[in-house]
Amino acid sequence: MRFYTIFDLILHKAQQYGHSLPEVFTRFRKMGVKQEDLLVTQESGMPPNDEGVLKAILNYIDMSKLELELALGRIPPGYEDAYLSKIREISNLINKQSEAEKKPIVLDSKSNQPYFATNNGKLYSGNCLELFPLISDNSVDCIFADPPFNLHKEYDVGIKDNKSFSEYISWCAAWIDECVRVLKPNGSLFIYNIPKWQVHIASYLSTKLKFISWIAVDMKFSLPIKNRLYPSHYSLLHFAKGSKPKTFIAQRIPLQICRHCGGDIRDYGGYKNKMNPEGVNLSDVWTDIYPVRHLHAKNRKYNELPVKLLDRIIAMSTNKEDLVLDPFGGSGTTFAVSELLDRKWIGFELGNCEVIKQRLAHKETDKKLLEKVYEEKNKLFPEKARKSRRKNGFWLPEDYCDRCDKESLQVSFLK
Repeated sequence: MRFYTIFDLILHKAQQYGHSLPEVFTRFRKMGVKQEDLLVTQESGMPPNDEGVLKAILNYIDMSKLELELALGRIPPGYEDAYLSKIREISNLINKQSEAEKKPIVLDSKSNQPYFATNNGKLYSGNCLELFPLISDNSVDCIFADPPFNLHKEYDVGIKDNKSFSEYISWCAAWIDECVRVLKPNGSLFIYNIPKWQVHIASYLSTKLKFISWIAVDMKFSLPIKNRLYPSHYSLLHFAKGSKPKTFIAQRIPLQICRHCGGDIRDYGGYKNKMNPEGVNLSDVWTDIYPVRHLHAKNRKYNELPVKLLDRIIAMSTNKEDLVLDPFGGSGTTFAVSELLDRKWIGFELGNCEVIKQRLAHKETDKKLLEKVYEEKNKLFPEKARKSRRKNGFWLPEDYCDRCDKESLQVSFLK
């Protein structure tokens, strides 16, 4: 396990002692420590502030405070020199043990065969950690990963969404390592998750890749939770394998206007002539991505990502013929968009692959959805907004900009 909490260390010691979890709670209760004080340490690597609780924990796991810090993967202040001077000895000890425990990865013939393939890509059925060996080092241009969020939600058979805190972080570290391995130099890695997990994922990834952006994707609904701010966005991390992404194609969005009259939300004063007719630069807060909520619009009953989100990611970070990898295929949105944008792709999915196969075999719905996205993409004002603004006497780009070419802005992304 990569990531430890104090509770993990307690459970590890309990296993050595042969104590059940109820017995552990009973023993701590006798030392004056409540069960809830122990359970707090399940989701934190920070030692408790209460000296009595900390003393009881150290007594049970038979460690000093310094040993506890080291077990949690931290070097306490003042011990840096001593630790660094022993790095080689520590490395040798770990290597000897890891070499003895290392098991070769064996792919069976079934794993080598894709569940479904097109001219552009291949979909494999199975656990991503077992399928990653199919992909060579430094071979993928862009990776998009949308793992289960560990919120105890219902997914397909075989998908576990109720890992412990540390088990989930450690599992993420394992597939992230594989993503880093297969990503090309200067390739882009995008990870979609909730902030609770992204803070840990970002911290780990920062030791491997170059941080590019933390993108906030507006949820569009409120989830009130007592005694805290309600969560209102998903997080999309963007990292690159190198100093910067090898591909960055600016994506532009329409100017925000009143949906009733088409008028400006804000006053642009004398800057109207400087407005790019292809739209406004995209920021790292995306408020125009809407979740796929209605069952009639979904390809499966579980969560499904919108076509618009994947188009933005893929169009921003890849060129035609580039290779895109999604290790958690879900409903297949990544693959559907890759097909329509003429990208190569590889996908893994532990759950129902038949849903993805049927979606890719019948592209008409996704094609229409993407055409709708491109009606507004890279345009300061889509056609509907243009008509509304002209009718109500509001300015348009051609009123201030000689370089506008309306016809060029109406070209479809499709051949």
